[in-house]
Amino acid sequence: MTLDLLPQSIREKYEIHEWRHACAILKHDFPKEWNDIISVLDNFTLNKSDIVKAGGRKSPISNKIDNYLYNKGWEEKSFDTKIIIDQQAHETPTHKIDCLKNRVALEIEWNNKDPFFDRDLNNFRLLFELGAISVGVIITRCSELQLLFNSLGKGHSYGTSTTHMNKLLPRIEGGGGGGCPILVFGISERLYFEDM
Repeated sequence: MTLDLLPQSIREKYEIHEWRHACAILKHDFPKEWNDIISVLDNFTLNKSDIVKAGGRKSPISNKIDNYLYNKGWEEKSFDTKIIIDQQAHETPTHKIDCLKNRVALEIEWNNKDPFFDRDLNNFRLLFELGAISVGVIITRCSELQLLFNSLGKGHSYGTSTTHMNKLLPRIEGGGGGGCPILVFGISERLYFEDM
């Protein structure tokens, strides 16, 4: 494991898991993207106002991370993929990547239904096998945040069937990402800021 490549400030604030030397690949082969990821994580706060705000298409928390990376040249990206068998093209659609830059794919799963993890990991697996990406990153929430949500009266909006670390880890450990190097960050209560 190469988690010691991450700054101490990140290791103290996030729950972090790594597969197939993702940290080393990012730091050494994609230093600009590595720095962008470190920067967005270092500057992130989990504001009470963002938790209690009514949801919409995308949460304020996901928007905050997306917009930070978009301002650094990352983009939402879909790929047109197909397999040719005996001169017959068969579409193999992939889902849009939330944030992509130079072969680094990053997904934010704050409060979706947990099958979204299957979609993300399958996407990483396929795009890695096709040579379109070199590493996948997922930012989600620590499962322990449920206690915070309950205390804020928002426990019903989050739950065991939504995206959180305990739903993600078994999927990766079960091979959901195939051979793709993966780095996962869990947003923890140590990032919580009482802004209201």
